[in-house]
Parts: sequence; C-alpha cells; structure tokens
Amino acid sequence: MRENGEQSGRADERPAPFSLQARARSFRFAFAGGRVLLTTQHNAWMHAAATVLVVLGGLATRLAPLEWALLALAMGLVWALEAMNTAVELLADEVSLEQRPGIGKAKDVAAFGVLAAAVAAALIGMFVFVPHLFH
Repeated sequence: MRENGEQSGRADERPAPFSLQARARSFRFAFAGGRVLLTTQHNAWMHAAATVLVVLGGLATRLAPLEWALLALAMGLVWALEAMNTAVELLADEVSLEQRPGIGKAKDVAAFGVLAAAVAAALIGMFVFVPHLFH
C-alpha cells in the first residue's frame, strides 16, 4: 500500500476500501505537488502569469462558454505537462546527478511536451481573442 492509501499496482494486492479520508489525503498530496511546482520552477511562474492574463482577458471580452472551454483545456494541458516535466526532472535527478545521455534525452523530450502544449495554447488564445479585439 502506498503512503496515500492507494494501491501500488501489484497483482496480489486487494484494493483498499473507499475512504473519504484517503481521498482528502490524495488531494493534499496533489496540492503539495502544486506548491513544489510553483516554488521551484521558473517556467511555472510564467504559466501562472499567462493564466491570470488569459482569465482577465476572458472576463474583459465576455467570452462565450465554448471559448472558455477551449482556453481552460489549453491552460490545463500546459499545466499538466509542466507538472509531468517537473516530475521527470525530479525523478531523473534523484536517480543520478551525473550527466547521462539517456536521462538528458528524457528531460529534453519532457520539456518538448511542455513547449508543444504552450505553442498550441498560444494558437488557441489567438483564435479566441483576435476576433474579439477586431470586432
């Protein structure tokens, strides 16, 4: 059994019974991860600033629900991939602090995932906001 009360994935392990306390604990772990992300990753600060600007811009331009949905999906994707990139980096550094080509490639691939999501989010932002700016 993992520290947060969830299964480890072993085939011989029975599922733990549902528990609100275990669910609350898993949310605390998730929010702790968010704190790690925001306090240790400079790129997360840029994502936070962009998120605030997008939300303020959306409120100012009175976006339609579908536009909000597209922006929320784009922002969520960027945040999720930034979190996964940070997790890859932290795990890789825990495994080995020496320069290892395979670990470096894994970090680069994870970083590319964030970049691809950020570019897609920027394009979605343009598609959503440009018509409002020139209307």
